[in-house]
Amino acid sequence: MIAVYGEWQSEAAFMMKPRVKAGNAVGAAVHRPAAVDWALVSLALAMLLSSLGTSIASVGLPTLAQAYQASFQAVQWVVLAYLIAITTLIVSVGWLGDVIGRRRLLLVGIGLFTTASALCGAAPTLGALIAARVAQGLGAAIMMALALALVGEAVAKDRRGSAMGLLGSMSAIGTALGPSLGGLLITELGWRAMFWFNPPLGVLAGLLAYRYLPGDGLAPKANLRDFDFGGMLLLAVTLAAYALAMTAGQGGAGWRNGGLLLLALVAGGFFVWLETRVASPLIRLGMFRDPVLSAGLTTSALVASVIMATLVVGPFYLARTLGLDAVLVGLLMSAGPAAAALGGVPAGRLVDRLGAPPLTLVGLAGMAVGSSMLWLLPPALGAVAYVVPLVIITTSYALFQTANNTAVAADARPDQRGVISGMLSLSRNLGLITGASLMGAVFAYGARATDVTLASAVSVAAGMQMTFGVATGLICVAIVVAWAGRRRLLPAPADVAEAASSMPGGGS
Repeated sequence: MIAVYGEWQSEAAFMMKPRVKAGNAVGAAVHRPAAVDWALVSLALAMLLSSLGTSIASVGLPTLAQAYQASFQAVQWVVLAYLIAITTLIVSVGWLGDVIGRRRLLLVGIGLFTTASALCGAAPTLGALIAARVAQGLGAAIMMALALALVGEAVAKDRRGSAMGLLGSMSAIGTALGPSLGGLLITELGWRAMFWFNPPLGVLAGLLAYRYLPGDGLAPKANLRDFDFGGMLLLAVTLAAYALAMTAGQGGAGWRNGGLLLLALVAGGFFVWLETRVASPLIRLGMFRDPVLSAGLTTSALVASVIMATLVVGPFYLARTLGLDAVLVGLLMSAGPAAAALGGVPAGRLVDRLGAPPLTLVGLAGMAVGSSMLWLLPPALGAVAYVVPLVIITTSYALFQTANNTAVAADARPDQRGVISGMLSLSRNLGLITGASLMGAVFAYGARATDVTLASAVSVAAGMQMTFGVATGLICVAIVVAWAGRRRLLPAPADVAEAASSMPGGGS
């Protein structure tokens, strides 16, 4: 993080001084250039911790099963509880941030995440650990949604790409660092250290956010009495049922998965019906008529499913087909997230200089090139021939994500930034969840094996090629969707005339 932040500092002098209420001592601090730096550090830490919480626990599942004398299926809920809590609540907490104040709610989220992390480390039973992970996931949902939303208040519009790139780098670093850091902590200090690692950083993030983030100066458009509790409940049921259907039994096609998908469909239908009838809906469905937003959310989900393919297929291909040991597999697999982390800040600078819409397409094109290289990859070329396309995919993804998030955020109304940031994070999570199931199924089908761990080297290679053939198709669909949404960013002549006539002296 220090290295990435060092690159950021040269940009900080150009940051905009956010607008705050007169007399707000906390908010006034952001008028100093150095204060903007520290405000961004607080947001970066929030993003780092929330992404770290997603990946750090997975490496500890065997140890947790032994510590609690539980089955692997039972301890899987340590990971699933966190992921499902984020997925089901991230849009709702974005709405709450728009209403009660984003800075205020971010501080609550950091405090909840920090406290829950300590409770995870002290959990006496597996049930207590899972419950604490749910609370930790709620805190992470708040941090993910509002860190992105607060960029719009702390950073000048022409520098938001760099800020989005920094947060994207922190997300990638957290995801990549989790397994190795978790393994180190378990080996040296025991599994509880995986969770006790978070509170000191959480306290630091909270202090910096309290001291340097701008105050909640915008008057809320609604109040808590208007909160769409029915919509929140229905959306939570929809997303939780879908997430469980995609993860239970590795996303198979059993009766349980079918029932959960049916529940998700029914609850989702009732949610849409309710949102058209309440005075203050959780999600204003009219927003989806904006091609920029719709294209941004759709492409985000599509490319996230492709990124998940690299995580699902890569270890099997490197180990089974190329015969590499576990240490080398882990090292090569870390090349992708490392490339995404290092590419985040430079990608942000490119977005600031060249604009978000064209670079969204460039990022998608790069992902298509990398995926097609893996689709056509002969196993005889070895590990380097796998890693090079992997780096192309992940670096292009960093560029896409930065440009896409910047384009969607730029098009958002100030009072809807929390909800839209939550929806961006939700689309990515849904893409990851769906990709784990869909790409896993394609991989197994291509390998002609019900249990991929027992498939031959040749079968695994065939499954990998088929998986990335499908991935290339998904990226091509994303390019078409992004191109269609991009046209909306170019103002029509009538819009230009209307804007001119609304200016002082316009039309005269």
